[in-house]
Amino acid sequence: MKIGYFLSSEECGPRELVAQALKAQEAGFDGLWISDHFHPWNDEQGHSPFVWSTIGAIANATEMKVTTAVTCPTVRIHPGIVAQAAATSAILLDGRFCLGVGSGEALNEHIFGDRWPEADERLEMLEEAVEVIRLLWEGGVHDYRGRHYRLEHCRVYDLPDKSPPIVVSGFGAKATELAARIGDGYCTVAPDAESVRLYRDKAGNGGFVQGGMKVCWDADEVRARKTVHRLWPNEALPGELAQVLPTPEHFQQASELVTEEMVADEVPCGPDVDRHVAAIKEYEDAGFDELYVNQIGPEQDAFFAAYRDEVLPRVR
Repeated sequence: MKIGYFLSSEECGPRELVAQALKAQEAGFDGLWISDHFHPWNDEQGHSPFVWSTIGAIANATEMKVTTAVTCPTVRIHPGIVAQAAATSAILLDGRFCLGVGSGEALNEHIFGDRWPEADERLEMLEEAVEVIRLLWEGGVHDYRGRHYRLEHCRVYDLPDKSPPIVVSGFGAKATELAARIGDGYCTVAPDAESVRLYRDKAGNGGFVQGGMKVCWDADEVRARKTVHRLWPNEALPGELAQVLPTPEHFQQASELVTEEMVADEVPCGPDVDRHVAAIKEYEDAGFDELYVNQIGPEQDAFFAAYRDEVLPRVR
C-alpha cells in the first residue's frame, strides 16, 4: 500500500499547502490528496483557498502525484468547468493528476441559493456529470442535453495526452456501486473492508482504492487531543450530518455535542508510533491500494520528521 499526504484546504492557506506538499515530498510520501471546499467545516479551521490555483502551484513546486479529495462537479461548479480545470491540471502535472469526485455537501454547494437535492438525486447528478467530463475529454466540439446538464458547442482545447483517472467517493452501498460502475477507482475515509469488497466485486476492472485518514502527531498526547477537538470535532459527527448541514455555524453547533474523548477515538493522537502504524495497517488489511494521511494542527515539521524516520519505514 502506498502512503501519501492529505493536504487540508480547510485548515491551511494556499502558501502553506504548497509548503506542506514540498515537505511531504522530502519526507518520502508517495503522493498527495487535496480537499476541495468553498467553506471550511468550522471557523476554527479558518481557510478554504481555491483548489485549482493551489494545484497549479504544487505542480510547479513538486514532482508529486495529486488527487482532488474530492471535487463535487454537480451544483456549485458545472461539470464542463471541472473538465477544463482537471485537464489543465493534468497537463501541468505531466500525467500525475487524478480527479477525485463525489456527490458533495450542502456546506459548499448551496451557497448560490441552489436547492440541495436528496441523496439519490445527488448520485444521479454525479453520474451524469462524470459522463459530461469524459465526453469533453474526448476532444472536439460537443452538444449535450441531459436531465441535469447541457453543453452547447462546447470544447476543451487544452487536453492531456491521456485523460486522468476518475476516482469516485462513496459512503454506503449505493455510492460504492456507483463508483464501481463509472469510476476508474474508489475512495473513502474509513478502513471499511466491506465497502472495498463491494467495490471490487462490482467493478471487475482492476480499479484501485484510495483512503484518507487524520492523525495528530504531537510530543504531548493531551495537547494533541485538545488540538483535534478544537479543529476537527466534526470528525465524530454521525450519519449524514456532513452532507446536509448547510453552514460552518451549523457544524459548530452540532459539534458542541462532541467530546474530546469522542474525537480521540476517531483520530490517533500523540507520539506513540505503534498507534499510528496500527491505524495505517487497518487500511492495508481492508484492501486499500493507497492511503493519504493528514496531520491536524501546527506540528507539521514534527509530523513529517516522525513519519519519515519512524512510521513510514515500519509500514513499508
